[in-house]
Amino acid sequence: MNFAVHEPGTTYNCSINAGGLNRSSLIHIPNSFDISKKRPLLIALHGGGGKGKNMIKLTYGGFDKLSDEEGFVVVYPDGIDKHWNDGRGEEETGYRVHEDNIDDTGYISNLIDHLINKLNIDPKRVYVTGMSNGAIMCYRLACQLSEKIAAIAPVAGDIPENILNSCSPSSPVSVLAINNADDPLVPFNGGYVTGPFGKKKLGKVLSAYNSVKFWANYDNCSGSPLITNEPDRDPDDGTRVRSEMYGNGKNETEVILYVIEGGGHTWPGGYQYLGKRIIGKTSRDINACEVIWDFFKKHSKQMH
Repeated sequence: MNFAVHEPGTTYNCSINAGGLNRSSLIHIPNSFDISKKRPLLIALHGGGGKGKNMIKLTYGGFDKLSDEEGFVVVYPDGIDKHWNDGRGEEETGYRVHEDNIDDTGYISNLIDHLINKLNIDPKRVYVTGMSNGAIMCYRLACQLSEKIAAIAPVAGDIPENILNSCSPSSPVSVLAINNADDPLVPFNGGYVTGPFGKKKLGKVLSAYNSVKFWANYDNCSGSPLITNEPDRDPDDGTRVRSEMYGNGKNETEVILYVIEGGGHTWPGGYQYLGKRIIGKTSRDINACEVIWDFFKKHSKQMH
């Protein structure tokens, strides 16, 4: 196992072949890395129009910092032409990934296997988060790779209507969804995803509630959520956060929805990558990276 080139505390490029395509990603190795110890893997999927490196910028390097503190490996894969085949149809978006039906599920599956083998990743502790197009992709992966993924954390994305009927997971998955109530691009109450200023329709998604309820029902969680208002840590950011938790699921799964009242198409605690007029406000009441990792580390896959 030739690992000497990838020193602890560094980020490097990784390429693997998947579906006949050369697929690239950035991998951050924690400071404490030791090949003899099994450790968790966090996969972070960029939004539409981005690349893996944009996820590092969006999160202010938050997952890298947590990786160094907590000892998990982070991977930031690149989509084809800056998009993921998240299950929306080619007639809905016109993106190459949908037109060519790029097998991104197969790619992520191969990447997980590759890293389990290469970095001694614990197969019971593989997690996926993502923003926007990457968040919608999280839901698709949970449908299709449920046997490999312990938990997902989609931010500003929902289940696409297109895949709902074919979503038949083989294993429960814990879900932490973060949705902004005033998202101008991915509608909180479901409907068409749009381009900036609503100029282009890009496929339909379920509402945040219905996306979360799908998984709460599948995981056999408690019927009604425990609702908690989070502290207003930044009274000037124009947002308030509440969590709605469905607990006691199969195999100790749980499903949580964080609703950001006043939040836009943004990553809480992250980089305001476009003006508020275009994407809305970024909540500073929670740090999404910390909330997501705290959730992930509580959940591991029960392997049969």
